[in-house]
Formats: sequence, C-alpha cells, structure tokens
Amino acid sequence: MAQFDTLRSAAGTRAEQIDQGLRAHMNKVYGTMSVGMLITALAAWAIAGLAVTTDPALAVGQMKNGTMLTGLGAAIYTSALRWVIMFAPLAMIFAFGAVMQRASAQAAQLFFFAFATLIGVSLSSIFVFYTTFSIVQTFLVTAVAFAGLSLYGYTTKRDISGWGSFLIMGVIGILVASIVNIFLGSPAIMFAISVLGVLIFAGLTAYDTQNIKTNYLAHAHHGDQEWLEKSAIHGALNLYLDFLNMFQFLLMFLGNQE
Repeated sequence: MAQFDTLRSAAGTRAEQIDQGLRAHMNKVYGTMSVGMLITALAAWAIAGLAVTTDPALAVGQMKNGTMLTGLGAAIYTSALRWVIMFAPLAMIFAFGAVMQRASAQAAQLFFFAFATLIGVSLSSIFVFYTTFSIVQTFLVTAVAFAGLSLYGYTTKRDISGWGSFLIMGVIGILVASIVNIFLGSPAIMFAISVLGVLIFAGLTAYDTQNIKTNYLAHAHHGDQEWLEKSAIHGALNLYLDFLNMFQFLLMFLGNQE
C-alpha cells in the first residue's frame, strides 16, 4: 500500500511538473508573438511617417489617394522595390524551416524578429490608406477574437487536428487568388477573399494553439530544452501569422479609408 501511494505521489508530481512546464511554454509562445507584433507595429508606423509628407517641396511622388510621398515612400510604394518588399516575407517563411533545423534557438528568435520588422515595412502602407482610429479599432477587434479562439483551442477536449489539411488548402487558395487579383483588381474577388480569409485564419488560430499544446505534451518528457525553445518560437510564428492575417482581412471590412 505504501508503495502504491509512493507511485501515485510520483505520478502526481510528474503531472504537476508537466502542467507548469506547459504554462511556461505557452507564456513563451505568446510573449515571443507579442514582441514580434510590437516590432511590426512600430516598424509600420515609423516607415509610414518617413514615407509621406505634407510639404510639396519634399514630395517626389504621389499615391492614388493624393498622398504625397518622400523619396523613401516613392521607392517602397511606387517603384519595383515594392514587389521585393511584398514577397520577401514569403521567402523568409519558407526559409524558416531551415533556420529552425540548423540555427540555435537564439538565432531562430532573431530571424523571427527580423521577419516581423520586414512585415512592418510591407504593412506600413495601411497608415497611408486607412485612418489611425480604424486601424486601432480593427486591431482591438482582432485581439479579442484571437484571444477567444486561442483559448478555445487550448481548452477544448475535442481533437481539431483534422482541420489542418483543409485550412492549409484554404490558405494556398486565397494566396493564389490574391496574387491573381493583383492583376485583375476585382472588388468582388477581393471581398470573397476577405470573407474566406477571416474564417480560415480564425480556424487556424484555434488549430495552431491546440497543436502547440499537443506537441509540447508529446515531447516534454524528453527534456530537450533546445527543441522546446525552438518549438515555442515556431508556435509564436504560427500564431503571429494567424493574428496578422486575420487583422488584415478584418481591416478590409472595418477600416475607414483616408
């Protein structure tokens, strides 16, 4: 009987350690994601401030809405450089897998923060086209929705891993449709993409949160700290992309243009 009590106590202690480790792991994920989001917001705001001007003497270009651009703004918004800025983050996403395998956890984190900075540069144009109030309002709506969806993914007892393949196919679909619509410029297609985008990334928020939790529970007993740190960074990237994309698609609905 004493031996049984000892085993039960050891099992309880182990379960408590895993629970504490999971909480610390999720805090690392959300913390890294939040820092990345802050970097993106600051980069977008700073670049937008440097890219536009109200002084005609400093203007070297102009947007379709009449906003006057500095030399920097003309370069990143109207020249061929805008295509590099647009697609460079996508290339970094594809490179992230190799970075995770070959680099240290610290290097992977720096790569993520560099990616967040580049995303900020590519997103800076929203401050040109939308009012600051509508951007903040949409951000808050996205934050509330993200928190609820992530909480659902973390707490639900339902296995939603089957959503993965369907949602990834949806992401590929809207990515292809978005690239095609760059050349078509169809408002109807853009509206459909926006609706599907919100739904797909809402689902991915719950799916990725559960997946982060499941992966931790499956590997925690190995005690590989380096793997756990990289796993947290990878999870932060996934949730960062979910939040960011949901924000952009919601902005198309909620945003008021200048």
